Amino acid sequence: MSSLRFEKILQVTKNHIELLKEADPSEEVISGYIERGTCIAGRADGELVGFVVLLPTRPNTVEIVNIVVKKNMRNQGYGKQLVEEALKLSKHYGYKSVEIATGNSSIEQLALYQKCGFRITGIEIDHFVHNYEEEIYENGIQCRDMIRLRQILS
Repeated sequence: MSSLRFEKILQVTKNHIELLKEADPSEEVISGYIERGTCIAGRADGELVGFVVLLPTRPNTVEIVNIVVKKNMRNQGYGKQLVEEALKLSKHYGYKSVEIATGNSSIEQLALYQKCGFRITGIEIDHFVHNYEEEIYENGIQCRDMIRLRQILS
């Protein structure tokens, strides 16, 4: 695994959206937050490996609304590098806390976020059932509930 090089993306392309759809299947939802968020690409040896989108939600709080690593590049530590870069940028911009949310079926993501210092703060029951037209399955589990996590920045 190489270290990622990060760059702020000012113009999101169709390729970026296709990658973001691996983490969020709704192009409509993605379009809503990329317009208002800060989009950061992670590259290794010039190749796009992953993407993270930060969106201010409340005073002093920013949310990682999408974080994704290309399928063939997963389980190599790139997701952790993206999370760490998002935390570093959030602190640099003066935010006091960072939030992230994922589905109840996203077992690897839940583990990663907790390893990176996030704590579970709540569960939105049936979020994915009410907000997505098609059922989502991951790890043989229906994605129904949204798990919310937060990290207070020191």
